Amino acid sequence: QVQLVESGGGLVQAGGSLRLSCAASGRTFSNYAMGWFRQAPGMEREFVAVIRWSGGNTYYADSVKGRFTISRDNAKNTVYLQMNSLKPEDTAVYYCAAGRQGLSFAQIVSGGGPAYDYWGQGTQVTVSS
Repeated sequence: QVQLVESGGGLVQAGGSLRLSCAASGRTFSNYAMGWFRQAPGMEREFVAVIRWSGGNTYYADSVKGRFTISRDNAKNTVYLQMNSLKPEDTAVYYCAAGRQGLSFAQIVSGGGPAYDYWGQGTQVTVSS
């Protein structure tokens, strides 16, 4: 089992920045690819970003590319999402998730939500216009 706890959400004006953190406990954190997803009211959950277990590879949704950066610190069992140039359409509950062991990074990138086994409880991000 892996337990994930997100933090860092809040209310920010358009154009502002936030950094989300996701602290992991349980099994060896460095064995897992880690992703961020988000879900806006009335919308389906959507992929935001993912980082390989070693941190060497990342992949982003087109909607956040160039504005968001995912990173991880395996010594601290923490994955981050730096969000810059925020827009009102970024408003959502943000979730971190641990990718399924045994899948390649490419399979996790293409697999979406079903490629992840563990999820946090989410943190609210609200961007005002």
